[in-house]
Amino acid sequence: MPAGAADQTSDAVAMIVARWREIDPELDPSPMLIIGRLHRIAALTDARLRPPFAAAGLSNGDFDLLAALRRQPPPHELNPGQLADAMMVTTGATTKRIDRLEAQHLVTRRICDDDGRSRVIALTDRGRATVDELIRVHLDNEASLVRELTVEQRAGLAGLLATMLSSLEGLSGGHLAHSARADSEQ
Repeated sequence: MPAGAADQTSDAVAMIVARWREIDPELDPSPMLIIGRLHRIAALTDARLRPPFAAAGLSNGDFDLLAALRRQPPPHELNPGQLADAMMVTTGATTKRIDRLEAQHLVTRRICDDDGRSRVIALTDRGRATVDELIRVHLDNEASLVRELTVEQRAGLAGLLATMLSSLEGLSGGHLAHSARADSEQ
């Protein structure tokens, strides 16, 4: 086995696949080796990424909204539909996040100057300070999660995941992110 390579036959997903092969040799459970591991990685990653946000009184989704605003040029504002697109979630999930963050004085909501029916969500100074502090913690946390991969492995995995994501978004018309799960994430 190459240095740094994991034993691909001993994790729980591989054992499940092996068992299905024993039960019915005509089945091809090999996609489970990818999809099952992606699910497991997502759960483990989520558990590692949440604590710094929770310590700041935020959910992952709340931080995502603050970061989406921070990525905009000053004055760091978008309408709710643009925010939903930037976060790849539904407008319902976006509204819940806006409500929570407005209550914490991290964002403001005002009537759009050009259209009185529309609203504009803006990052407050406190919101900007929060996201500027947390982004460093978040990126350090993410780096720790991929530390065991070489630079080449990271690039290869990033490319494979981009290909898979593009394929899946193409099949769904780009609407995968607007699933019920995205709504339930707050």
